[in-house]
Amino acid sequence: MSVTTTAAPAQPLVTGGLNAAAVAAAATATVAAAGEFAGISLVVGGTPIPVFGFAVLTFIFSVVGLVLALVLARSARRPRTAFVRTTIALTALSLVPDVLADASATTKVLLMLTHVVAAAIVIPAVARRLSA
Repeated sequence: MSVTTTAAPAQPLVTGGLNAAAVAAAATATVAAAGEFAGISLVVGGTPIPVFGFAVLTFIFSVVGLVLALVLARSARRPRTAFVRTTIALTALSLVPDVLADASATTKVLLMLTHVVAAAIVIPAVARRLSA
């Protein structure tokens, strides 16, 4: 006799994660637009980053985080803890390229702020849908 375990349905996690990704994408684009409006350059390495680019990349990397959550939901003993710890570490690591970027100090701070804003939206929204 074999015992099989079934993971909780992924639908609420996927739906909630995609909604959070969309909200985070809008939020980071708004932060970038507000920064640009306030006079902060969005030029990195001589190339301007379009405001829409913030939304697109936020959405893409939020979906990557959602995939991570789905994997952890099936494989980790404590998926929520593993997800939060991993994504906080990844968020911290995501700030390194911003610090090293060929950009003004204010641009670097704005870039880092968008990472923190996205993480503050997506991590809790996804984590609360994972088992502790």
